[in-house]
Amino acid sequence: MTNPLLDAPASPHGLPDWPAIRPAHFREAFDAALAQARAEIAAVAANPAPATFVNTIEALERSGATLERVAALFFSLVGTDSTPELEAIQTEMAPRLARFSSETLLDQGLFARVEAVPEDGLTAEQARVLTLARRRFVRAGARLDDAGRARMGEIMERLAALGVKFGQNLLADERGWALALDEADLDGLPDFLIDAAAGAARERGMAGWAITLSRSLIEPFLTFSTRRDLRETAFRAWIARGEQGETDNRALVAETLRLRRERANLLGFRDYAAYKLDPEMAKTPEAARDLMLRVWAPAKARAAEEAERLRALIAEEGGNHPLEPWDWRFYAEKVRRADYALDEAALKPHFPLSGVLNAAFDVAGRLFDLSFREIDAALHHADARAWEATRGGVHVGVLVGDFFNRASKRSGAWCGSWRRQEKLRGDVRPVTQIVCNFAKAGAGETLLTFDDARTLFHEFGHALHNLLSDVTYPSIAGTSVARDFVELPSQLYEHWLSTPETLKAHARHVRTGAPMPDALIGKLRAAETFNQGFATVEYAASALVDLALHAAEPMDDPFAFEAQVLAEIGMPAEITPRHRTPHFAHVFSGEGYAAGYYSYMWSEVMDADAFAAFEETGDPFDRETARRLEAAILSAGGREEADAAWLAFRGRAPDPQAMLVKRGLAPGRRAA
Repeated sequence: MTNPLLDAPASPHGLPDWPAIRPAHFREAFDAALAQARAEIAAVAANPAPATFVNTIEALERSGATLERVAALFFSLVGTDSTPELEAIQTEMAPRLARFSSETLLDQGLFARVEAVPEDGLTAEQARVLTLARRRFVRAGARLDDAGRARMGEIMERLAALGVKFGQNLLADERGWALALDEADLDGLPDFLIDAAAGAARERGMAGWAITLSRSLIEPFLTFSTRRDLRETAFRAWIARGEQGETDNRALVAETLRLRRERANLLGFRDYAAYKLDPEMAKTPEAARDLMLRVWAPAKARAAEEAERLRALIAEEGGNHPLEPWDWRFYAEKVRRADYALDEAALKPHFPLSGVLNAAFDVAGRLFDLSFREIDAALHHADARAWEATRGGVHVGVLVGDFFNRASKRSGAWCGSWRRQEKLRGDVRPVTQIVCNFAKAGAGETLLTFDDARTLFHEFGHALHNLLSDVTYPSIAGTSVARDFVELPSQLYEHWLSTPETLKAHARHVRTGAPMPDALIGKLRAAETFNQGFATVEYAASALVDLALHAAEPMDDPFAFEAQVLAEIGMPAEITPRHRTPHFAHVFSGEGYAAGYYSYMWSEVMDADAFAAFEETGDPFDRETARRLEAAILSAGGREEADAAWLAFRGRAPDPQAMLVKRGLAPGRRAA
């Protein structure tokens, strides 16, 4: 039996033969790809010739191509359309892949060759790749003694298994819970939500309507349902993910934190937060915490003002109850309608998914001369779509979009790579994937909230970072940058969604095709700082808890520690953190954002200041500013340290004031 995963894709666009791929192919492909990668790396380590950049660093960059391809496709499928069979393979493969990584990075012969590579005569990009390669080995533990390296390998295997189990527990909770609704329970729900709830019920074989734990259903239900009892039921289920019964993640979190701290201590760091932030822009946990606390005080003050307004509204309506977390969105929507004459249900018809996609494509064309053409491709799921990106008729890469929620998909939104850009093994162009969890319409166009549209633009910004990458070495391609720098392109791209130019051209009513009226555009932009106290508090609380967890001594009950941290910072009772510890997938289903959730706000300081660079020209689509952005950041990948890349674009350090003004937390005026 042939294995479609073991051959390079025959598709002219570099897409795999998804219809031919079966779960069993992944296990076989992993076995073969791991053996091949081990042989390639062993050959580098055993090379009798003196170490050079070409025979050591470039050879390592060339190694493991099949394994990288198989792993990219497998983990993409596990995230978007998981099955018990795939999850079993994931449980088996995660520690094996961690073991392979540890074996490679702790190999003393290989590390000696990497250390011995001469630095003279290298290009700037080669020097950077060499520096990063040495850093990877050292941070993995290559300089430890035999016992330390053995223990580090054990830690990494166990952490990989814990991350998989955490994510699988969370998906099981999200897949297994649904709130059944009958017709009497639909009061207040707009048509788009009723339609989505009917679809969710059909997917689960239920009659009537259902609200699941997908954010695209929970948040609008909490916003519109007049049934306070049902809002409470849904909210409590939403925040209780990962803390009950067989899917309780709390013990997994405690063990993860202990192992991460031990890992950091082995490498000479006082705690995991110090270890994790050492190579990032922030450099230290103290710097990250200082930024969060600088925002926390004005955000909490603004949230208190917002809460008073909501309590007043409850009293005006004769409500005899306190303001609870399941009330906030419901009454905030009423205040928004009253203060800005802006009704989410009336706004949503102007944001059909097709229109928002066209807007994202158009902005990329105006800024970077990119064009997108949908291509006919059989993908991993019937809902997925693909587009070829070109510039001046030349192929740039492929964008895959998977936009709708389903029980087999993990929650959230993300951008991944099926293939990274590089020039080392030829002119390899990227294949990048955007994943969202929008509520799919039962019939007709799927309508997005403005926040949904902003999410799509955010992930599209990550995709552009991959598509516009122009480096030689795959290890520094696209989004392979500091964690607190990687969100800059994505958060910056969000700004163009709300420009009048974009809204006038693409925010067209789904039924009439009429453009959004100027008056409505004005209301939408005026309301952008509405409820920002709430939004900032729920985000910042999660970021502060994340930093505290990874700086603390080992603990038996991280949930109790979370409560202690929230009490210390004065968390408002009416607001819960955006991610509570037992379902904080950013931090515990892998280590990507561990001690790094602050990075969204660190990047937001830069994205607000970067967009100000466009505004200062008088044209948000200024081509010269876009050219500098692409040259310094979007095409450069990890070719330079993040602060150097920022300075190459902006010419000075980022100014936090623009971010505070953007969120309405400091005096100032956003450009009209």
